Amino acid sequence: MTAAHAAPTGGYMPEPIPLLVPCVPAPHELLPWLERMHAARHYSNFGPLVCELEATFATQFQVAGAQVTTVANATLGLELVLQALDLPAGSRILLPSFTFVATATAVLRAGHVPVLADVDADSWMLTPDIARAAHASMPVAAVVPVATFGMPHDMQAWQQFETQTGLPVVIDAAAAYGSQWLQNGEGTLVFSLHTTKSLPAIEGGLVVSSRPGLAAKVRQLSNFGINLDPTAEMAVGELAGTGTNAKMSEYHAAVGLASLKNWERNAERRRALHSNLMHLLNTASGQHLRWQKKGSGGALMAPTLLCLRLPDVRHREALEYICQQQKISVRRWYLPLLSHMPILRHRCLALPAPTAAALSDTLLGLPFFWGMTDIQSKRLEDAVSQSFGMLCNSKLLKSGHKNGLCVRLVDAQP
Repeated sequence: MTAAHAAPTGGYMPEPIPLLVPCVPAPHELLPWLERMHAARHYSNFGPLVCELEATFATQFQVAGAQVTTVANATLGLELVLQALDLPAGSRILLPSFTFVATATAVLRAGHVPVLADVDADSWMLTPDIARAAHASMPVAAVVPVATFGMPHDMQAWQQFETQTGLPVVIDAAAAYGSQWLQNGEGTLVFSLHTTKSLPAIEGGLVVSSRPGLAAKVRQLSNFGINLDPTAEMAVGELAGTGTNAKMSEYHAAVGLASLKNWERNAERRRALHSNLMHLLNTASGQHLRWQKKGSGGALMAPTLLCLRLPDVRHREALEYICQQQKISVRRWYLPLLSHMPILRHRCLALPAPTAAALSDTLLGLPFFWGMTDIQSKRLEDAVSQSFGMLCNSKLLKSGHKNGLCVRLVDAQP
């Protein structure tokens, strides 16, 4: 990729830098699995490739095969897990206000009411302590913490929370494959295998649960709720529950298996690139940036996003302005907060969330993808340096919005 291209006026314009570039296996890498799929003439309905992928996941997570199931995507996985818990209709479900909309819509589509809580200032996640305080002020029936930007939760801490409160906990670990594990504890995890995640199957999801029978029930619900167990009291083919069609196809399983083959190498590359960019941007800002801190759940093993926290709103607007001029894609994660979205506002219950509000005002996502060139990295470094240089001008500090620092807000979907 070249750094610039000719403009109609004869000058040069910088080449756009995209926010994310999917890293999926090349067609020739898929061929062995696609040939197996075609030879078997089995393309859906829990075919051989789906079963092989699930068996691999069961080994990785050190659980029995019945405790793992794939689904068409993580959003449906969350929805079906909540349905499988058999909570009373309209139950209150606690989740962080600072998250992607799918966490809340899954709760709503499962027939429940999202209760939006604050997050920790360092990890940017809902913690057991925050959940305990929230439950004390507004009793809830279950908790859905989010592994924000892929940062893993401490599963033993959440297991202790479950034991003490009796509330089921379902971790929305959409971006956390390779980082989030059960950690010799118990729990329920829902991962995304979307094309932008660390293990892409183009589309897909994974449910891992130590809760007896939960994954098996999700599997059944993902196949319309039809009974396929010949040992059950009802006939094979009879409807055991009101499910939907949320099965992973053999094609997507083929992409997932091919992605697994190179996962360790790609994860190492992502970590190295992420670490290098953090160092460059920290230096460019004069060490004024803040980053998500890992908790006791462990480190982020396969970063998929580069999200930094600026000192204040003006610094974010300045960086957005420079990036707009330099054709560098950016995104505000997560803005607006769930509680501020008109379509959700009257369907959720919102607890005070000052930390989440502060995060949404100061976080900005910059381009991050495997294959970024040194030139692209240097352009990010220069943009951060220039934005902080702009705010050294006292006039600019005072005039702020009048100098055109506000740029168009792009949607917050990862």
